[in-house]
Amino acid sequence: MSSNLPKIAWVGLGIMGSPMAENLIKAGYSVTGFTLEQEKLDRLAANGGTAASSIAEAVADADMVITMVPADPHVKAVILGDDGVLAHAKQGATIIDMSSITPQTSIAVAEAAAKAGKGLKVLDAPVSGGEAGAVEAVLSIMVGGEQADFEAVKPILEALGKTIILCGPHGAGQTVKAANQLIVAVNIQACAEAVVFLEKSGVDLNAALEVLNGGLAGSTVLTRKKDNFKNRDFAPGFRIDLHHKDMGIVTDAARSVGAALPVGAVVAQLVASLRAQGDGGLDHSALLRAVERLSGDRVA
Repeated sequence: MSSNLPKIAWVGLGIMGSPMAENLIKAGYSVTGFTLEQEKLDRLAANGGTAASSIAEAVADADMVITMVPADPHVKAVILGDDGVLAHAKQGATIIDMSSITPQTSIAVAEAAAKAGKGLKVLDAPVSGGEAGAVEAVLSIMVGGEQADFEAVKPILEALGKTIILCGPHGAGQTVKAANQLIVAVNIQACAEAVVFLEKSGVDLNAALEVLNGGLAGSTVLTRKKDNFKNRDFAPGFRIDLHHKDMGIVTDAARSVGAALPVGAVVAQLVASLRAQGDGGLDHSALLRAVERLSGDRVA
């Protein structure tokens, strides 16, 4: 490991966090990780990282602390808790929260870090691209915070993603991520409806999706998810449970600023309905299952 690179602590080694941390190791960074599942810690160690037994141990010597956890309560516990990142981070460390949460929580984290009196710097940096984007290090990363702090960590973010943009002050990254999740959910729903329509019409689905994806109807969503649709393979790259959480964020945030989301509100309800039917642990491409049910199909 190159000794002049910043030392990184990574908290949260889930579907996204594990491959992202591994990409930093491949880029030559020293990464110490903490998560609740022992098998994820074993995976990190097997890939050249160091497993820690607590947040305190993980962040003690870290120049950069990256958190990637499911939702607001986890961020509050991991960063703001009595035994969390702020309590144990060293003087002058930078905290990059890559979780997808409410803008208000990101702002609260930045304010708490400023009050900690350790010269801590904070960025919110949620991502888009799903598990495949994390594995391939081609994520889109939307960042909120100070320009100088962003420039300082950009080389680290470049090991994780392809499109890395500072979107504004603290919380701005989360606002853009909320808009991203709105677009993705509506896009998946439209693709799912098209798949059911095509199949019920007796059209060759492979041929149809190929030609559609080559025209104006084409999208990253269709490119990434067409095999999920064709094979009915809904192993989670991004779980419905998490997209349900994100649709709550975007509908709440839009309401607070007076933005109407008529289509988004309907899709948010469809996501909630799919989750209520027991499909919360499936990939968000499983919105296809909801369309099938509405169309009178028996869904296993």
